Amino acid sequence: MNTLLKLALLLTMSFVNIVYAGMPVENLSAEQSSRIVQNVKVQPTDTFDNFLDQLLSSSVLTDQSVAPQSTVEKKVLSLTVKKYRAKETLTASELHMMQRLLGLYSRLKYGQDAINTLAKLVAIPTFNVAGLAQHNNPQFKKMANVLAKMAQDFNLEFRNIDNRIYEVSLKGSSKEVVGIHAHADVVPVTPSLWVLEDGTKLDPFHLTRIGDRMYGRGTEDDKNGIVVTMYAMKVIQEENIPLLRNIHLLIDTTEETSSQAIPYYFARNPTPKYNLALDGNYPVVIAEKGSGGVMANFPVRPGQTNASASAEIVTITGGLAMNQIPSASVATITSPKHKSLVLELNQFAANFVAANGGDFSIEAVTDSHVITLTVKGVSAHSSDPESGVNPVSRMFAFIEFVQRQEAVFKFNHITDAATYIMANWGLSSFGNTLNIDYAHEFMGPLTTAVTFIALDDKNLQVGVNLRLPVGPDVNTLKQDISRKLHAWQKDSAINVAFKIGMREPMYRNPKGQWVNALVDVATENLSMPREFGSSSGGTSVHNLPNGVQFGLAMPHEKYTGHNANEFKRVEQFLLDMQIITEMITRVGQLPSLE
Repeated sequence: MNTLLKLALLLTMSFVNIVYAGMPVENLSAEQSSRIVQNVKVQPTDTFDNFLDQLLSSSVLTDQSVAPQSTVEKKVLSLTVKKYRAKETLTASELHMMQRLLGLYSRLKYGQDAINTLAKLVAIPTFNVAGLAQHNNPQFKKMANVLAKMAQDFNLEFRNIDNRIYEVSLKGSSKEVVGIHAHADVVPVTPSLWVLEDGTKLDPFHLTRIGDRMYGRGTEDDKNGIVVTMYAMKVIQEENIPLLRNIHLLIDTTEETSSQAIPYYFARNPTPKYNLALDGNYPVVIAEKGSGGVMANFPVRPGQTNASASAEIVTITGGLAMNQIPSASVATITSPKHKSLVLELNQFAANFVAANGGDFSIEAVTDSHVITLTVKGVSAHSSDPESGVNPVSRMFAFIEFVQRQEAVFKFNHITDAATYIMANWGLSSFGNTLNIDYAHEFMGPLTTAVTFIALDDKNLQVGVNLRLPVGPDVNTLKQDISRKLHAWQKDSAINVAFKIGMREPMYRNPKGQWVNALVDVATENLSMPREFGSSSGGTSVHNLPNGVQFGLAMPHEKYTGHNANEFKRVEQFLLDMQIITEMITRVGQLPSLE
């Protein structure tokens, strides 16, 4: 080492204590945390103190081939750890560094165990069953038993509130409560759509790990949130980390359906003053669009024959829930001229696809006088319809297109629905067809998505999901939509009944130490800009005090929840576990959340 470099290092090391004493400690960066993960190993029997001991002797702190500035950072880290182990009083910034190290320890010790637990929860098919209340569904009772056993093993308090909400608690020294919200219910699946591009077939209710992806329903929405939070609480509990306030993990059973479980719980329990949902995007989401639904009900009617129409569409599929855009929509058609009709439909399909973006496919095939017409798009959550390609709206649009070109289908309830969709919603995701489009500077535009289809021997139901930013009064918008749809119904003479529901958007003022602590934890660990976000999806904190979203999805990556082939990346799952451990500890130890 040359003399000048030696002198620089000596001056740096002698000056570090002055810098350290007079300035706040800068927390570990994402890059520094990654080096610790790569270089420090934690055994099943290790404690946090063992981890810290290994850290002090690891190459992370002992490697001398570093720049002077890195040497300062290492010295600060080493001194902070030694102060903590000596039970000396830490400054706020030193405490934040130790909270980050606890998060790293959590993922290193329990990462694989958490993945195994996620697999157990994914294996329980907790979707809504028609005609059966969630709290009476045996699968939710099975989920409750699994979570209760986990809580017992983790030395955490567990309460089952009438099989609506499962509450897992970590005690603090005051009566103040922070509510962390996740949900155990998932949207339904169409198993035949769970196929990867290479032809690999997936079981939606078996966690399948391929490379860095863990496939399975609930891996992203939202059983991952349950798992990482319970392991974070386990670490805090077994390491006897003192908290100033109580942490309640509230596991919802109706988030994807009626959203009645949370109100049921708070009618019987105090409402936390601070609430965060692990069911959105990082870093911190302070605004949620309102949600709306327009359900059209068409009475089933026999096909109306005419000279040119001998074929009839007898079934049609769409999303299994209002908030789900599927990857495919399938219709079955009967026809005495099925072979020639298939050729005709495929020619129509080629023209239609080419004229409408070319980013989806339509194919008709025939077998035994029955034609199967399949529109394939890209599945998405209905809160972000532009992230996918909606096959449901394109199926209806194609049916209407064919009828206008050559009325080959008998007019019935399905063609009625196609006419309705194209006249009022079209292929736009922004309400342009109905002239209800508007946008908010921070929250973005109103969006619409044709999603839900249900058909039985009496009725065809077609649902359109709306997401509403701050803008026009919700009741005024509802009345406007109702007026326009009823005017269209009168003019078209189509037999249809409408049911319209709307919920106000949420927009918080991002003030207080607690919400800024959340931003710090997320952005520092993920190397993200320090800014607040807005979400098109609503969560259980929508109407609760100080309700915000805190992850667990990355804002600029496609969200796979509600999609076929839903997955969570292993590295992101482990980062979530690290972040949630740090977040709970930091929020739990802040002198004040105001």
